[in-house]
Amino acid sequence: MAYIPRLKEEYKSRVIAALKEEYGYKNVMQVPKLEKIVVSRGVGAAVSDKKLVDYAVDELTKITGQKAVSTISKKDVASFKLRKGMPIGAKVTLRGERMYEFLDRLITSSLPRVRDFGGIKATGFDGRGNYNLGVLEQIIFPEIDIDKVNKISGMDITFVTSAKTDKEAKSLLTELGLPFKKN
Repeated sequence: MAYIPRLKEEYKSRVIAALKEEYGYKNVMQVPKLEKIVVSRGVGAAVSDKKLVDYAVDELTKITGQKAVSTISKKDVASFKLRKGMPIGAKVTLRGERMYEFLDRLITSSLPRVRDFGGIKATGFDGRGNYNLGVLEQIIFPEIDIDKVNKISGMDITFVTSAKTDKEAKSLLTELGLPFKKN
């Protein structure tokens, strides 16, 4: 028997039924689902030091369990001393089992390690059912060894869902276990 992540199993058994009941979907295929999670990180100081992008790629690879790729600039910006084609950040796109595993680790072990954590803001929705979350320090992830970190920096985590509205997407992410702040 193949391994199935805990959150994927919970989505199939409990979340689909809860969302069907809440929104009155007639078909299981109408129920919104999590399509992908994109973890990205901009490295502004990479203009002067190219090794910083390599560190960012290594850290994202450790955090997500999937090889990260470096992102390159699309145009010249003279005020930032930036040329087109220079490496300027790193990103990982997670789908399937790895996506659910990462989400599970984020909810259960990483977010509770944030200082003075009272939940995540519900203002990160984009109007099309996707949610953006900013993390200020990469050291909240247990995979990162604090002694080997050369610079503390943050990252952006984007949850892309098949939901049509922000309300549906928030219901989906809440059912999956993301701790939103109570207003």
